[in-house]
Amino acid sequence: MHCRALAKAAVVLVGVGLGTVTAQESGSPFPFDTKRSTTIGHRGVVATSQPLAALAGLDILKKGGNAIDAAIATAAVLTVVEPHSTALGGDMFAMVYLEADKRLVGLNGSGRSAYGMTLNALKQRLDAQGMDRLDGIFAVSVPGAVAGWFALLEEYGTMTMAEVLAPAIYYAERGFHVTERIGEAWAGNERKLLREPPAAATWLVDGKAPRIGDLFVNPALAKTLRLIAEGGRDAFYRGPIAEAIVAYSDSKRGFLTMQDFEEHTSTWVEPLSTDYDEYTLYELPPNGQGIAALEMVNTLENIDMEALGHNSAAYLHHLIEAKKLAYADLDQWVGDPDANELPVDVLISKRYGKSQFERIDPGRAQELNESGLPEQGDTVYLTVMDEDHNAVSFIYSIFSSFGSGLVVPDTGITLQNRAALFSLEEEHVNVVAPHKRPFHTIIPAMAFKNGEFFMSFGVMGGAVQPQQHVQVFLNVVEFGMNMQQALEVPRINHDRRMTVTAEPGIPLAVLAELEAMGHELRRRTEIGGVGGGQGILFDRATGAMVGGSSHHKDGMAVAY
Repeated sequence: MHCRALAKAAVVLVGVGLGTVTAQESGSPFPFDTKRSTTIGHRGVVATSQPLAALAGLDILKKGGNAIDAAIATAAVLTVVEPHSTALGGDMFAMVYLEADKRLVGLNGSGRSAYGMTLNALKQRLDAQGMDRLDGIFAVSVPGAVAGWFALLEEYGTMTMAEVLAPAIYYAERGFHVTERIGEAWAGNERKLLREPPAAATWLVDGKAPRIGDLFVNPALAKTLRLIAEGGRDAFYRGPIAEAIVAYSDSKRGFLTMQDFEEHTSTWVEPLSTDYDEYTLYELPPNGQGIAALEMVNTLENIDMEALGHNSAAYLHHLIEAKKLAYADLDQWVGDPDANELPVDVLISKRYGKSQFERIDPGRAQELNESGLPEQGDTVYLTVMDEDHNAVSFIYSIFSSFGSGLVVPDTGITLQNRAALFSLEEEHVNVVAPHKRPFHTIIPAMAFKNGEFFMSFGVMGGAVQPQQHVQVFLNVVEFGMNMQQALEVPRINHDRRMTVTAEPGIPLAVLAELEAMGHELRRRTEIGGVGGGQGILFDRATGAMVGGSSHHKDGMAVAY
């Protein structure tokens, strides 16, 4: 740890979630002129990427439900209203903070490969059919999200599944009006959806995506949600829904069987953490990529990031180089912990972070063998806090936009393509194997301050997430930004090799300095490329819950 806490305490106002830092105090260009104000509540806050979903979660809180109940209700509505990003055929991860017990727990709700998916069998079928591995039935793993919902609700919820699914069923049956960014993404996937008749029948109208503002009704998905509400977990994993998925898989020579569904389990896990001054950042352990965020923080704490100046060339250079190092480790070391001995303790250690920092050239960009993981993904994130100060950080996805491109007929279920993230290298820790979880990109996060819950947040967008977690985290803890500022201030994203995407708002002089160091800049003229996000800050001094939702998505933070 470094000893900057006292100096920084003089800069940040007492209510960190409410205050801003002036340019004179920090030497950086704040207060940042956000497009939205923060959302502040005293009894509850919900933040996510679509307004109807956020309001559904808030309604659950108003009816007496807790943060867990509201999180599942919000996720279920996102299944209906943001179909390119998530579905019942996807996976989820969550962190839950329980105020009464002062306890933080994690849930890995990701699915596994089929028992029949060996490396040799997969290669043979891929060769025989000449398929793109990113799409299609061989990219499909067992959906874990629904089992995760039940695990959370049974352990920590207060309402029934029928109660929390009611808003989603309503919007599937009665329809919802398509919002702008969702409508744009939907239209961009028309060709993908037209490849498979059940996908086109479910998500297109006369062969076209619904237009922005159109009312879209999904009776097949409503029927499936009712089956889950009435039949419970078994309806999905042992009953008619699993049977329909397996039958569809069989029709395409896929690997899935009823055994794969019947033996699926969610896994309670202990979040991993690292300290940074008086703050502690929490991420979930592998098979997800959260350890990269922890490694980046441990690397960057060896230099005074605040003194470099927010979004200065030196600041961004160190972020980029730390990211390259951490992602190289992801590529080499992260897979299913049940199938491998992973050196997680070493990777997130302070000693290793210092050794990684010493590999950074402060004046020159290096390749540093960064990861070759896909850079883009479609995901939903949500976070909830209730009046008892319980909090949930929840992320839910089908990986690519509309996942595998496959929809199980008459169910409204789009199947994810997470199995595409398995390696086909025989000795790799993430090599495909039977009943194994693939490497996962989606990660929820939380942060504590002086041992107390302080912040719940997340960012969407496939492989971008760890480096965006670090930028949002530093925006708050180093520069005193409120939640809206932390998510909305321009960010950068290192892609692969030397390429970096920069959002509008980073000065051209800074970009020129980065290019002189050897970084190859993609200057964006519009928002995007770094992942939308949401978060909640909790100010214990005032009891204020301060929500934010970035302008990259249609969503919002709502409170009461």
